[in-house]
Amino acid sequence: MSVIRPAFVLIVPEITSPEGAVAENDRPPGRLAGCPRKPNCVSSEAADSRHNVTPLQLKGDPSAAWEGIQAIVDRLPRTTIVAHTAHYLHAEVKSRLFRFIDDLELLWDPATDRVAIRSASRLGYSDLGVNRRRVEDLRREFKRADLIC
Repeated sequence: MSVIRPAFVLIVPEITSPEGAVAENDRPPGRLAGCPRKPNCVSSEAADSRHNVTPLQLKGDPSAAWEGIQAIVDRLPRTTIVAHTAHYLHAEVKSRLFRFIDDLELLWDPATDRVAIRSASRLGYSDLGVNRRRVEDLRREFKRADLIC
């Protein structure tokens, strides 16, 4: 039993405070959490090409488009919306096989009708492109629903 206990202590800090997790008090207001140096994150607010994706531009009535985006995210498999405000959405997405949790964030700027988007793995180094694919799949779904340009 004493052999298991030290291993458990080493694992718990990684699981309870992962580098990629979203901490509301660690990011400036009106911004998404940043991407770590690891390649397991993409964000429309990232300056470097390795992490950057294009933000979403709402189409038509922006309030209705934002509600439609939230409804689509809410219907995603293995996805739970954990924070939601008038302009911000944070969802946790569980991976299919190992049930790792990724963070998906969307932030609507009503002044520009742009939605910043971020998808990041909490654990590991590489995500094998999962987060970039998630964002691009969402972009296609939002376009198909006529919510973005």
